[in-house]
Amino acid sequence: MKKLTIILTVILLLAVSFSCAQEKSKADAKGKTAEIKVKWIEDYDLALRTAAKENKVVLINFTGSDWCGWCKKLVSEVFSQPEFATYAEKNLVLLMLDFPTTFKQLPVETQQERQKLQEKYKVKGYPTILLTDSLGAVIAQTGYQDGGAIKYVEHLKGLIAKK
Repeated sequence: MKKLTIILTVILLLAVSFSCAQEKSKADAKGKTAEIKVKWIEDYDLALRTAAKENKVVLINFTGSDWCGWCKKLVSEVFSQPEFATYAEKNLVLLMLDFPTTFKQLPVETQQERQKLQEKYKVKGYPTILLTDSLGAVIAQTGYQDGGAIKYVEHLKGLIAKK
């Protein structure tokens, strides 16, 4: 009877360990999906040249990455998701113009360029998302949209189709 109890205990422990390992594996796979990184350019002229060369639309993200709650939400719900990454890779040149709390610590040229672009495009709040052609002409303006990456991609497609 004692041997049977030991055998059953060992079997139970193995089963629990196996189940935990499977759950961890699923969680790891899920976590990797959420960590999709898209390539953001931080130079306006380079973004326009790239858009012209690749025949793509420029998505300009005016953001306050370390202080703006809606900006952070847009990154976590949209920009870091595979649906957005797939669409962006084929259709967009991504330009991030960040105005973090450490903005004054950025190189003076970077500060001046971003402030000039903020004035040019009359950006008053964050996040402001502009879609432009390769010459910098605005096609559409948007911001955070509730509903996740799939809905946001559809929203972008609709804005671009109107041009």
